[in-house]
Amino acid sequence: MKSILNNTCVNSSLTATEPLNSQEVQLRAYELYEQRGREHGHDVEDWLQAEAEIVMQEAAPSPIESIAA
Repeated sequence: MKSILNNTCVNSSLTATEPLNSQEVQLRAYELYEQRGREHGHDVEDWLQAEAEIVMQEAAPSPIESIAA
């Protein structure tokens, strides 16, 4: 069974100005699923973790921004 979350609902609590790329989140969530040994029942957890990781990546300054500062 595939869980589908409403990105608008999930993203409403984020401070990012751009919506998350759902395809990127989906790919990362699937990677987490595979890392767990394809154990079922953690789809929402994997999706939320993937979103959190991507938000953190986007919030972190890029190496170029760090050098320029």
